[in-house]
Amino acid sequence: MQIRISWPTGHLTATLAETPTSRALGKVLPLSATARTWGEEVYFDTGVSVPREADAQQVVEPGTVAFWTDGDALALPYGPTPISQGDECRLASPCNLLGRLDGDPRLLATVRSGDPIRVELTPD
Repeated sequence: MQIRISWPTGHLTATLAETPTSRALGKVLPLSATARTWGEEVYFDTGVSVPREADAQQVVEPGTVAFWTDGDALALPYGPTPISQGDECRLASPCNLLGRLDGDPRLLATVRSGDPIRVELTPD
């Protein structure tokens, strides 16, 4: 599944693996939310509530598309967060892994807390 994430100053696409969480997310798309930032991570509410999957991780690569089960939010890290050790992307808690952003995840640096953000399926 491929999604498009848009905000006032840009957009990225992401390729998601077939997981229980990505299927649940796909059912509610398109969605609009308010972006929040936490260090070099953008996250926002999805309205989807799912359990943590067995392969959930807290430290991920920049550009990972993760689902924060504690906040029902998509988490899009592109660099260190306030709890990172060194240059790692450390999420607030273990998150379900959905896929990867296509292109340069540092484009997310243009997202400002409070920006409207939209996620939709890309046309086939």
